[in-house]
Amino acid sequence: MKPAPYFLVRYLKVLILFWSAAIASELEYRINFLLAALGSLGNLAGSLFGLFLFYGNGYTFTGWSWEAALVVLGIFTLLQGFSATFLAPNLNRIVRHVQEGTLDFVLLKPIPSQFWLSTHIISPWGLPDLIFGSVIIGYAGKKLGLGIGDYLMSAIPLCFGLVILYSLWFILGATSIWFVKVYNATEVLRGLLEAGRYPMVAYPTAYRFFFTFVVPVAFLTTVPAEVMLGRSQTTWVFGAAVLSLLLFFVSTWFWRFALRFYTSASS
Repeated sequence: MKPAPYFLVRYLKVLILFWSAAIASELEYRINFLLAALGSLGNLAGSLFGLFLFYGNGYTFTGWSWEAALVVLGIFTLLQGFSATFLAPNLNRIVRHVQEGTLDFVLLKPIPSQFWLSTHIISPWGLPDLIFGSVIIGYAGKKLGLGIGDYLMSAIPLCFGLVILYSLWFILGATSIWFVKVYNATEVLRGLLEAGRYPMVAYPTAYRFFFTFVVPVAFLTTVPAEVMLGRSQTTWVFGAAVLSLLLFFVSTWFWRFALRFYTSASS
């Protein structure tokens, strides 16, 4: 049996091959990057305007200053960039593979199908959101006097949030084995995740419960923001870690379970 580092190097080499080919293909349409940047800027302007409607009239979310709320918005924008760069280009194609029967070829490849389906494509059009999100966080952090240690600490729950987001998206994508067209479901998920652009205290108690324990939006933006601001409880970070691991293993199990019902194009 090969040692663990060998497999890590092997998968890293595969990722480099995947992403270099994908970026070379995408850069044939460079005007798309400008359009993506303009779209991201428009979405960001809309988000800032919505936040300003609250704070511009003297109202504040309990315990959240304008700059602290900007941190949440910045993290939300980062997640949008992550989704547009890594998740949407890959996981939305699961439906197409099932429809066209090309999932057969994926299953025959000598690497795990979930890994291939999750990492085969990378899109540079999500980079504007990643840049804008980082700028907002940097600006708000400077106003709040945050240090490099605060940013590094928040990277831990942020990584948990990325795993949670990926797992939810992949589980929905796997349901295409039965339902084929799950675009509406992914759009519903996107709509629910929009709640993460504001701190959870912005919502009534019932909504807070829903966005914490039913659709875990709070773990995506609010918890990492509170860690960055130095006021999060260890319980929430531990909860984010447990939830991310649980959902990741559920997504893996659910994919294997779904494949039992897959009828290949050749059968």
